[in-house]
Amino acid sequence: MNVFSAMEIISSSLTAQRTRLNLVASNLANAQTTRTEEGGPYRRKDPVFESEPIQNRFQELLGDRLAKEAQGVRVKDIVVDQTEPQRVYDPGHPDADASGFVAYPNVNVTEEMVNMIMASRAYDAGATAMKAMGRVGRSALNIGG
Repeated sequence: MNVFSAMEIISSSLTAQRTRLNLVASNLANAQTTRTEEGGPYRRKDPVFESEPIQNRFQELLGDRLAKEAQGVRVKDIVVDQTEPQRVYDPGHPDADASGFVAYPNVNVTEEMVNMIMASRAYDAGATAMKAMGRVGRSALNIGG
């Protein structure tokens, strides 16, 4: 595996974690949204990740087995949480039902904050690895030059 393959793998993880952070931000922003275009309260969303082979034709031609087995990550799907909405008694709310209950989104702010911290740390780790691979690449150029 060469520096470029490693950078491609790291890049795929950065993209996946950026998507995860965007979904967490959307979940937090809509934690009180009781009415959506689809009808009913907002439903939280989560990414589903899957491994994805890194395409590097040059290394395949050289017969590099490690390059053939290198896997990145991608967002396969974004799933909507089907947990029931939280019902809160608030008869003055415009979306209250006949009993005075309002259906609020199934967003747990504490859980979303934990997800945000985990995604942020994973993104930071990827950014640090990308910087390290850049230094490795520069060092290789200096040695060869």
